[in-house]
Amino acid sequence: MNARDAAFVAALRQRVRGQVEEDEPLARLSTYRIGGPATVLYPASPEDVARALMLAGQERVGWFALGLGSNVLLPDEGMTALVIRLGKGLDQLTPLEGDRWRLGAGLPQPLAARKTAAAGFAGLHRFVGVPGTVGGGISMNAGCHGGDWSLVVEAVTVLASDGLESVLPRSAIPFGYRSSGLERRIVVEAVVRLSRAEPAAIEAEMGEFFRWREAGTPFNQPCCGSVFRNPAGPSWKQGDGPRTAGQLIEAAGWKGRRAGAVEVSPRHANYFVNTGGGTAAQVRSLIEQVRQSVGSRFGTTLELEVKIVRADGTLENSHA
Repeated sequence: MNARDAAFVAALRQRVRGQVEEDEPLARLSTYRIGGPATVLYPASPEDVARALMLAGQERVGWFALGLGSNVLLPDEGMTALVIRLGKGLDQLTPLEGDRWRLGAGLPQPLAARKTAAAGFAGLHRFVGVPGTVGGGISMNAGCHGGDWSLVVEAVTVLASDGLESVLPRSAIPFGYRSSGLERRIVVEAVVRLSRAEPAAIEAEMGEFFRWREAGTPFNQPCCGSVFRNPAGPSWKQGDGPRTAGQLIEAAGWKGRRAGAVEVSPRHANYFVNTGGGTAAQVRSLIEQVRQSVGSRFGTTLELEVKIVRADGTLENSHA
């Protein structure tokens, strides 16, 4: 059995309060605008997610958690795994005592940034121009402008593959560069600790961050965000720091080159843009060509930041 079987869909609908869609085009749920059909659950609560995981485990059906669809390359043929789309229903933002906030995994990172900044709290404001949800950001330890989620997380609530819930303190989460060690668990909630600051000062800094992203990246075109990790970690505003993935790709002469409808962005070489009708196969082809070219010229092996997702919900690249 797989998630697209009628019997599985019927059983899922009996167990959850949220919406279950059959043959949902994943391209609609991906910032790449790429991906075939799948059974998609839009959970109404964390309990829906837990029930779906329990059913999937009983029926030996794969699953894949999806936020706003950035940082992933979904398969052209669609997915036999159940896709659990985290959004409304898991998007709360609640101030706690002191400088602590509770965030739902489905809350968009830019919205979390703006709302906490307006209340006079800094720490999430750096994510104002970063696509994706809180859950996805924590799972990959997303970062920009000199910081990442590991700097603000106090505790994370996760669901294991069997649907069982646990709360992990920051000390139990092995955060690294663009990694959290939370693979095959679904983040449903987090508590973060922020710092008080003047809203006007935070707003000014957010404006700088957003202008930097707007000027330097094709943020308004179909893409996944950064395709490759920077070889030596983050390098924002490090003039004498390591060469970034984008600089290496540009130096190898790949800006503006294509595989079919997928183009290495002329604005930022570490962004591959779907110019219209692009496919996962074309993205993969361009990835391999660029990786071989950079490796041959500079002796550097570029590691993927984008997650390449198989039809069964597993990942091809273990570092993603």
